[in-house]
Amino acid sequence: MDISKLNSLVELYFKKTEEVDGKRPFLKWLKPDKQTYNWEDITDRIYKLTTKIKSLIQQGDRCLILSENRPYWLMTDIAIMNAGGISVPIFTTYSANDYEYILNDCKPSLIFVSNQDQFNKIKKFINSDVKKIISFEKIDSDSLLIKEILSEEVNEKIINKNLKRNMPACIIYTSGTSGNPKGVVLSHGGILSNCEGAVELLSILIKKKDPVFLTWLPLSHSYEHTVQFIQIILGAKVFYAESLEKLISNMGVAKPTIMTAVPRFYQNLFNKINMNFEKQSGLKRKLINQTLKLGKKILKKEEFKFNEKIINFLCEKLVRKKIRNQFGGNLQAFISGGGALDKNIGEFLNSIGLPTLQGYGLTEASPVVSCNLPDLVKVESVGPPFRTNKVKIAEDGEILVKGENVMLGYWNLKEETEKVIKDGWLHTGDIGELDNNNYLKITDRKKDIIVNLGGDNISPSKVENILCLNENIKQSFVYGDKKNYLVALIVSEKETKKEKIKLIIEKTNKSLTLIEKIKKFILIHEEFTIENGMLTPTLKLKRKEIIKNYKQQLENLY
Repeated sequence: MDISKLNSLVELYFKKTEEVDGKRPFLKWLKPDKQTYNWEDITDRIYKLTTKIKSLIQQGDRCLILSENRPYWLMTDIAIMNAGGISVPIFTTYSANDYEYILNDCKPSLIFVSNQDQFNKIKKFINSDVKKIISFEKIDSDSLLIKEILSEEVNEKIINKNLKRNMPACIIYTSGTSGNPKGVVLSHGGILSNCEGAVELLSILIKKKDPVFLTWLPLSHSYEHTVQFIQIILGAKVFYAESLEKLISNMGVAKPTIMTAVPRFYQNLFNKINMNFEKQSGLKRKLINQTLKLGKKILKKEEFKFNEKIINFLCEKLVRKKIRNQFGGNLQAFISGGGALDKNIGEFLNSIGLPTLQGYGLTEASPVVSCNLPDLVKVESVGPPFRTNKVKIAEDGEILVKGENVMLGYWNLKEETEKVIKDGWLHTGDIGELDNNNYLKITDRKKDIIVNLGGDNISPSKVENILCLNENIKQSFVYGDKKNYLVALIVSEKETKKEKIKLIIEKTNKSLTLIEKIKKFILIHEEFTIENGMLTPTLKLKRKEIIKNYKQQLENLY
């Protein structure tokens, strides 16, 4: 399939159905008693949904999707576009203010909602623009139940041939680390060009004929939203995880070949495996140490001595294979995106036999810009840019991106759009550099920089990531704008003593520059979560909210 010649994501789906065996398994939700859908099942449902949606909307109408990941999600997304609508996926973890803002901003004609819990979050914000609500499960509203739509027969099997690459496919609202979410309008061509770049990378990676994905990140996230079209191109079997808590056990069932997730997942994984390693002693401990040491040599493409080859063979059989089996045994790669992955975590996971490729992107770029290649992993970088987009570094160090993958603009925000897209170049707000291999390295964030009283620029996320490498520190937040030293909020378990954290910080400070050292800290036990408004749905710190909640305590440290 030549992706560059396709007109739309709808055409992509239907072209793929001509290539695959209709009886081949496609989508499965890992909740108990949930059925596996084959390609024929999904296609039949897309036709039926398309007919119903087309009878309810005009061309270009927005259709909202509020649901956890499940097979109906993908069916709905494709059917909306096939009916001429614009898909608007939103997170199930937004605040009431965000829901109110988004509904008023995009004015959807149609709302798809999964169940009563999700419907309760938005029902008081539904206005007269909404013509109909379609629910996946029964809710207390005058809604259409999706099962009823799917039980109807359709005379015409609609395939929308009027869609073009430069037309809007979806509006994805950024999770907003500050202020209201912004609606990023992505085109069919933008997502298709992103898929083209990703498939080139994955073709090196997938050694097995039938790739299997385990999807955990919300499909309302631009990263996972695009991944579902990559899954279609590859003819993959897709499992939807039950929950974050059951992710490891779900991996044992799904046996994925590829898995995409955000850095927080890998940080938790690193802490869990590392804690287990710390408990080992004697020969086991020696073998673990050798696995890590030799794994780093493999990563750096350094030659082995004869005795190291023998030791590495044992490490492969007794340590790495055992670890891989805990994750289903077929994993070709973890792909990390949606934030910076700490270099130590990247080295550690690759060394123990869990290949982890860090990429870089942003919603405004549909979303992937670059990714590490499996045959040359540089853990301190985010890999070379995809062939389908251009990257250059501005004079002030800002990363600029140009290509079909760049958004059409922010919905209803002309001035905001013009601020970030100049002469076709998307200004990412990230600072970086390109090395001799054309690998991109992110060195800072333009917006999230602390400027101390001495005028020095400090990256708080860099210090936070280093602090969180210690298993006793669950989360951290660094503060110190316009101050003469840095302080931190440290989130830890209730039983952790302040004295222990003090020693950890003293040790961490030794690896930091003078201006990055943490002078004082507050130990707290309430985690930053999506529910308390201090994490975005993609698990990034909401800096403004945290400061609002802890401002006085932080100021008392000066």
